[in-house]
Amino acid sequence: MVVGQIDVGTTVDQLRGHSVLPCVTGHVQRCAPKGIPQPALMKAEQDEDLLEEDSTQENGAETNQYSSVSPPSSPVAQDEPFSTYFEDKVAIPDNVSQVFSFRKLWAFTGPGFLMSIAYLDPGNIESDLQSGAKAGYKLLWILLGATIIGLLLQRLAARLGVVTGMHLAEVCNRQYSTVPRVLLWVMVELAIIGSDMQEVIGCAIASTFSQIPLWAGVLITITDTFVFLFLDKYGLRKLEAFFGFLITVMALSFGYEYVVAAPDQTELLKGMFIPYCAGCGSVQLEQAVGIVGAVIMPHNIYLHSALVKSRDIDRKNKNEVKEANKYYFIEATIALFISFLINVFVVAVFAQAFYGKTNNDMNQKCNETGLLPKDLFPHNNETLQVDIYKGGIVLGCIFGPAALYIWAIGILAAGQSSTMTGTYAGQFVMEGFLNLRWSRFARVLLTRSIAITPTLLVAIFQDVKHLTGMNDFLNVLQSMQLPFALIPILTFTSMKSIMNDFANGMVWKISGGIVILVVCAINIYFVVVYVTALHSVLLYVLAALLSLAYLCFVGYLAWHCLVALGVSCLDFGSRVSNPPAMLIEEHSEYDS
Repeated sequence: MVVGQIDVGTTVDQLRGHSVLPCVTGHVQRCAPKGIPQPALMKAEQDEDLLEEDSTQENGAETNQYSSVSPPSSPVAQDEPFSTYFEDKVAIPDNVSQVFSFRKLWAFTGPGFLMSIAYLDPGNIESDLQSGAKAGYKLLWILLGATIIGLLLQRLAARLGVVTGMHLAEVCNRQYSTVPRVLLWVMVELAIIGSDMQEVIGCAIASTFSQIPLWAGVLITITDTFVFLFLDKYGLRKLEAFFGFLITVMALSFGYEYVVAAPDQTELLKGMFIPYCAGCGSVQLEQAVGIVGAVIMPHNIYLHSALVKSRDIDRKNKNEVKEANKYYFIEATIALFISFLINVFVVAVFAQAFYGKTNNDMNQKCNETGLLPKDLFPHNNETLQVDIYKGGIVLGCIFGPAALYIWAIGILAAGQSSTMTGTYAGQFVMEGFLNLRWSRFARVLLTRSIAITPTLLVAIFQDVKHLTGMNDFLNVLQSMQLPFALIPILTFTSMKSIMNDFANGMVWKISGGIVILVVCAINIYFVVVYVTALHSVLLYVLAALLSLAYLCFVGYLAWHCLVALGVSCLDFGSRVSNPPAMLIEEHSEYDS
């Protein structure tokens, strides 16, 4: 390939054969030959430096850079540095020789807990309470399995960030061509906006328990934007500590409800470890599918791959990279175990209090306390239907006003924490896919405005029942976006040109492919069930057209993925088979 009429393979010594202009100062002083464009010399120097780095010896062992797609330096000089995330990285203790060190684990602790908050957002809480109310304890094994699958997918995301030093959006930017890259960004942004709206809805509903108007509750959620910016300004560790506090609030709030409800522990353990659902029908099946869709969030894959960049890791040292992968996996396991317990608390409370109950049962119970708003439940003997708002009211009816307000605190903590991590994910996705040089405030303001505007309109012109009903649509929206995170993460972590020695082995390729295929199939079923329930021919036609375009794009990503997994017969022009250096050079061209 040629840059400025000079072959990229030309060495610096060959370039120096030309007449010499004044030298350019850098970490090593090099001279620009007369008639040779400066970018050409810079490129040759970078190639020569890369060859030198590949052959360096550290502690007697050969090491190499574990990223073949490191971000290329822009050929355009910048007058002032651009402020981005993780400029001040958390130091890792280097004087610890044990196989396992709690000091090192503490240094790596943070990204996994921020990631785990997506497993505790209001959408997940509503899925949990509906699971308990509709199926009792019988679907807990689905929740356990979905959490384990989520952990394995988060492991891939963390490894990509650690090994390459780039998050998933940045790698997508470098590996996909322009049109697929923009489409991928749009899809991921839709998932983030949908998740953000669920968090806003949760916060707004929690506010209504204190007699605050619904529209005012939506506006109150804007405050988390300023909290986010304030904490982010004072360092990542303080932000991580704040999220840890919110997770603690959720654990105590929902744990209190669990103790008060006193669920049957034997039935709980049977539902968790026996993969069977006796007497279950289509309602329970749809709920099981909804659990998987609520737990595995597409934007969370992008978020976790970015958060792991916050630690100071020498990626030239294979042992440090391997150690970072180990501690990040341990931390993510602990974080998701805690989130799983909190989800179990919610399922168990509603299984104990609401499973098998009818609307008349609740009307009679709540009329005795005077907490029930007018016409909240119809006067019939149909099975009770609950959501976040109704669930809180009924908890107050059965277990007293304290249970209602503690439930509101838990939902508020879930909404506030999730909306801030969603905002965080939005920054990384926008920065990675589009290379936008926006200030943090501008990016946060844009993503929050997009999420709050439609929610505020519904809150002003409708009531809380319509607002909670939006959660079903938003869960479907996010389910449709799952392939746009799962397929790329499996693709890139399976490529030797990107991951080198840390690329997925055959077992991970096969198991990862099966998991992603199953998860996507489950969520497509969830979407089909939702669309068929709309009973509108116009919507059916629109859904069919959108589905065709959707499946074409998913097929394109799957083709790249299969090539990366080693299906060579499909390799007829896929970019994933190109040499990494070519991809870097192509990125430099469209960057400039």
